Amino acid sequence: MRTETNNTTPVVSRVLKRTLVELVYDKDSRKTALAIARGGDCSIVDRFVADTGETLVPYSPANNLVRHECVLLPSHPEPSGGKDELVDNIAAYLHRYVQLSPLFERIAAYYVLLTWVFDAFNEVPYLRFRGDYGSGKTRALIAAGSIAYRGFFASGASTVSPIFHTLDNFGGTLVLDEADLRFSDKWADFVKILNNGTVKGMPVLRSVQNRNKEFDPAAFSVYGPKIVAMRGSFKDRALESRFLTEDMSGRALRDDIPIQLPDSLGSDALALRNRLLHFRLTKLFSIRADPSRAVEGIDPRLNQMGLSLLSLIDDGLLRDEVADYLRRRAREMAAERTDTPEARTISAAMDALSESKL
Repeated sequence: MRTETNNTTPVVSRVLKRTLVELVYDKDSRKTALAIARGGDCSIVDRFVADTGETLVPYSPANNLVRHECVLLPSHPEPSGGKDELVDNIAAYLHRYVQLSPLFERIAAYYVLLTWVFDAFNEVPYLRFRGDYGSGKTRALIAAGSIAYRGFFASGASTVSPIFHTLDNFGGTLVLDEADLRFSDKWADFVKILNNGTVKGMPVLRSVQNRNKEFDPAAFSVYGPKIVAMRGSFKDRALESRFLTEDMSGRALRDDIPIQLPDSLGSDALALRNRLLHFRLTKLFSIRADPSRAVEGIDPRLNQMGLSLLSLIDDGLLRDEVADYLRRRAREMAAERTDTPEARTISAAMDALSESKL
């Protein structure tokens, strides 16, 4: 286990002026290191001295989350190839292990790419696989989460406190299974993570105990991409608007999809994580939101959620398909709003008021 002096800082990631620093982990050698990108060149180092004089070192390989691969890391940057080729390879990987609709397969592939550059944007949506047991939603979650940026796997039955701490310290992508424990004591805390996590600069405040056993409020950063599997929907319509959703129920499994996930998924996922790391290291500073790709005819919230994904898609035809998907989602949400008890009560009151004036 590495012992650090007072002038060193263990890091998972650091974005400097024109330099990127990322933690990597080689499972075979059980070593961590830092991948550094400067001026388009990538290298692996044991430590890095920033312009400020601060010495950055990698988290120890003995860290529980690293050692047990609770947070999935790349092992080294591997040339990513062109963006279109990389997205095609991600889609092919998903197609190999999961049955998704053709459009959502492309949406999921671009969402995985988005997780690796999410901090170039001020808002990000969440990806959701929804369906009953046996529908393949958990498998989809595992496949997509295994290639997401620092995928951190948890479930609705997990203790909430380590999720807050892991998101704050490691960032990356929360991969959350069984997200609809509505009657759990943890429910309110999970909702705080999901409600605050789509917008940069919206931390969650929680009380923690300091070394003097005094309770002080602490801010936990929860911003970032999240991939969720659940059986139903959230009652909070504002929260529902944050999701890009694939309904998994009612499909027969394709014959070419393995019944049980094979060991090859792990090696395939690592190879893609290494290429996606290279994409992040070489492309992050050139990526930004493109307001011209906002979708006409939908409310601002859906445009906020969709813009980061649309900004990554260069294929105009695919952008049009995603825009149509968002318009359908807008119509569904509008219909759901008119079907709530509150909306029905207001409608009945308006009808009664109209009749009284006749």
